[in-house]
Amino acid sequence: MIIKVKPENKDQRLDKFLVTKLPISRSQIQKLIKAGDILVNDQKISVHNFLKPGDKIKIPAQKIKNLTTAKKLEPNKKIKFKIVYEDENILVIDKPAGLLVHPTEKMEPDTLVNGLLAKYPEIKDVGDDKLRPGIVHRLDKAVSGLILVCKTQRAFDYFKNLFQKRKIKKIYTALVHGQMERAEGEINLPIERAKGKGKMAVKSQDQGGKEAITKYILLKQFKNFALLEVELLTGRTHQIRAHLNAIQHPVVGDKLYKQKWVKESLDLDRPFLHSTFLSFKNLDGKKLEFKSKLPTKLSKILRQIS
Repeated sequence: MIIKVKPENKDQRLDKFLVTKLPISRSQIQKLIKAGDILVNDQKISVHNFLKPGDKIKIPAQKIKNLTTAKKLEPNKKIKFKIVYEDENILVIDKPAGLLVHPTEKMEPDTLVNGLLAKYPEIKDVGDDKLRPGIVHRLDKAVSGLILVCKTQRAFDYFKNLFQKRKIKKIYTALVHGQMERAEGEINLPIERAKGKGKMAVKSQDQGGKEAITKYILLKQFKNFALLEVELLTGRTHQIRAHLNAIQHPVVGDKLYKQKWVKESLDLDRPFLHSTFLSFKNLDGKKLEFKSKLPTKLSKILRQIS
């Protein structure tokens, strides 16, 4: 199978371009590229390759077929989620901790996407990734709070553009270890996936790190903990958790990102990280703002340390 790059696709990144052409996820495409199964002009190429008009992309049709026949999203009526806002184009959902937003390559059947397909079957073709219909941004499985979902392609394209232009305000509440040195700050450290560890690590841009910027404000300082308001200016995987860990203030309850000096003294089986506030201009130009209270489990922790 060969795809020839047209002039209008000039300078698109290879993996992002192929997501719009193939019925598999971006992560699956990246694995095929890294394995040398996808070639550009008969040459092995990197995931970050930018295309030129006339480039010929060779794709292993049988491997694509194997991936698509083995992996299919199924609606799941058992998935429960709280809708805090809905119109003809979008949903704002208050996601509980422990619920995956979309399936990984293991094709878990009990994600938010599976629940959405049961209630809104029309979203199955919305977006640019067949395994993430309607999903324009995400929350980690262990993180709770507000998330925006698109019900139409028009909404998806609109909000994807807003996210890229950083015109959507996302604020989280986090409890971290230690005494904060400053009442507020900005963490500007590029991050990239750490090999074989399922986590992100701070890496220079020369090492493949992608720009990541996080702002924080100290809300309350406890003896051994600090309550922060955290704003995401970029949307990298695990960004808040990786950034706070990088400045020696790991999120309380986070088993993946922690320091050796941390002795967990609180009974918490999830990271103390909650998507508290979401604000944006809707398709009609009207500004919308949403707030989410801390889950009971996290509120109890604050009472415990007060």
